[in-house]
Amino acid sequence: MRVIAGTARSIPLVAPEGKDTRPTTDRIKETLFNILQNEVNGAVFFDVFAGSGGIGIEALSRGAAHAYFIDNSKTAIDSIMANLRKCRFTESSDVMKGDAGIYMERALSKSGAETRKIIFMDPPYGRSFEFPVLNVIRKSPMVSSEDILILETSLDSDTEAILDCGFQILREKRYKNQRHLFLSKEEPDHHKDTGKEI
Repeated sequence: MRVIAGTARSIPLVAPEGKDTRPTTDRIKETLFNILQNEVNGAVFFDVFAGSGGIGIEALSRGAAHAYFIDNSKTAIDSIMANLRKCRFTESSDVMKGDAGIYMERALSKSGAETRKIIFMDPPYGRSFEFPVLNVIRKSPMVSSEDILILETSLDSDTEAILDCGFQILREKRYKNQRHLFLSKEEPDHHKDTGKEI
């Protein structure tokens, strides 16, 4: 696992030990950032359920202005901090240990309403941990419909539940064992998948 591109290109990253985290492969990470390539520079990036922090660090390497890393595991937080030090991104990062919903609200408040945001969520599959975070995002005045939200899920996850939370699915990118759903906040009466792509 390494940084793919940017100022920290090729720096190897450490992952938390054990089976509780699922590091994103280099191939999937490269595909994701190819999609986001025109959006990352200058944005504030949120890496929620961050694990090793590899996604947020990739964003910083590619020009994100700041990144927030949220995870409730001490081993994950230790890995994130080690990786940030290796890549010299500690000054442009906030690392938060605890409940993702609570700390997402705090991170959004710190980031301010005027910043352009990319929020990436990679929760454990099938345990509904993403819904408290989605609820915070839906209610937050700090997030607009123009901000980019990405949720990693299993291929068989229930997208209807996401629509019912008040989000529109703009795009779906499928991989072998998982997918990325690109979401936007939607008005309560318009929870429809238009197929629009970013």
